[in-house]
Amino acid sequence: MSSEWDAVTVLRKKPQSANPQIVRTEAALNAARRNGAQIVTEKKSAGGYDAAKMGKVENETEDFSVPKVSLTVSKAIQQARAAKGLTQKDLATKINEKQTVVNEYEAGKAVNPNQQILGKMERVLGVRLRGQNIGAPLSGK
Repeated sequence: MSSEWDAVTVLRKKPQSANPQIVRTEAALNAARRNGAQIVTEKKSAGGYDAAKMGKVENETEDFSVPKVSLTVSKAIQQARAAKGLTQKDLATKINEKQTVVNEYEAGKAVNPNQQILGKMERVLGVRLRGQNIGAPLSGK
C-alpha cells in the first residue's frame, strides 16, 4: 500500500450541463447516445392550432346570446318610478339593492334578469314587470 494519503485520483464523467441542448440531426442524436447523455423527446404542437377543434368551433351553430332586460320592461320601470316620484336611489333602497342594479334594469343592460328583483320592483312600483301585460297595474288580491 501507498503511504501517501494526500494523493487521491478520482475518475468521473463530465457533469451534465444545466441547459439541455436541442438536437435536430440524426448524427448529433447518435453522438449523444454514444456519450451516454440523457435523451428526452418532446412532441411540439404547431402553435397550439388543432385543426379538429377549430373545425368543430367553425361548425357550431348554437346561439350564445345572453338574455337581457327587454325594452318594454325597462320603460315600464322608468315610467312607474317617475309616476311614484322616486329616484333610482330611493327605489334601490326600498328593494334592498344597489342603485347600479336599478340603473342597469332601467337601461336594459341587466344580464340574466333576476326574477326576485323584478318581483320586488313590482311590489314597490305597483306595476307588472313579468309575464303578459307588462306595465299594467298590479291587481290587489
